[in-house]
Amino acid sequence: MATDADDLKFRDPETAQEIAADIEEQMARIGQPVEIMHVCGSHEQVIAKFGLRSMLPSELTITMGPGCPVCVTNMPEVDEAVALAEAGKTVATYGDMFEVPGTTKSLADAAAEGADVEVVYSASDAVELAEDNPDEDVIFFATGFETTAAPTAAVLQADPPENFYVLSAHKYVPPAMEVVAEMPATSVDGFLAAGHAATITGYGLFEDFVSEYDLPVVVGGFEPIDVLFGIRKLLSFIENDEDGLANAYPRCVSREGNEAAMDAIDDVFELTAGEWRGIADIPDANFELSEEYADHAARQQFDIGVVDGDADPLTEECICGDIMAGTASPDGCDLFGEECTPTNPVGACMVSDEGTCKIWHEYGGRPDL
Repeated sequence: MATDADDLKFRDPETAQEIAADIEEQMARIGQPVEIMHVCGSHEQVIAKFGLRSMLPSELTITMGPGCPVCVTNMPEVDEAVALAEAGKTVATYGDMFEVPGTTKSLADAAAEGADVEVVYSASDAVELAEDNPDEDVIFFATGFETTAAPTAAVLQADPPENFYVLSAHKYVPPAMEVVAEMPATSVDGFLAAGHAATITGYGLFEDFVSEYDLPVVVGGFEPIDVLFGIRKLLSFIENDEDGLANAYPRCVSREGNEAAMDAIDDVFELTAGEWRGIADIPDANFELSEEYADHAARQQFDIGVVDGDADPLTEECICGDIMAGTASPDGCDLFGEECTPTNPVGACMVSDEGTCKIWHEYGGRPDL
């Protein structure tokens, strides 16, 4: 029988209170502090916007990990995009990358100085830009996790124009989760994985991780009830000392995921080691174009002359990397809300709508919010 969408009360306060009461009972039975890490900026937005932390026991810590693709885009990658723009190329990118600082400047700075930087909403938009400007080299500065890597792969498979190139800064999340799990300063008891990425990869992707690290993983959705439901399921595993894997977002996520999208990613990209901004150099965590698509690979087709310069001194004080690794929080940064604000960001965590610092700044900046 079909279910009316109005009956899917994913924001119902009574249901939320019932799940929160279950969580409180679970924590009482566990009898010790628990830390759960989610790896998605959209989860952090929901948690902060709807005040979910205030509903949970103080012994339960919900931490955001490396789940903001803009935030983990490394400064040298931004520098490459800036250098191409300053060399006269048309650089197209997503809006949340526009103001992300590189070593010395952002794409917004380059645009203010006369470079041609275009904000697009999709990889297809960037292809259309190249088609409309056949005499210009159009570079798509491609960022994001598996959810945006798939459409980038699709446009490359669709025989784009010769003047279309990709500067890939796409990232692959599971290896970053492994790095976080291995960090001595990390005390994570379980992971709430991002539902939208799992619609592409499938939740079965996490089986090896669960087995290797003896940590439970639950894939969660993005409404308040989704998040609370995922937390309750994680605590069930933790309470029973199980390294389980569960899908708490079944209306969108399957075990296998989107096999066509994954086939496209596997065809177009190869996994390489790469630096995640402020966190670590992570093996097999960056998507780079495979040799078959080298004709559209900006790094192979252009001599990208990055100009050395002095970084903003405040950059060294920014702890965005520690925040993304889950070992610090925005209110532990001396710059937060003072020198670093959404209108004058020092670190990438204050630029992106999925960055912990910007989210906390928007919704009050307190961990118990």
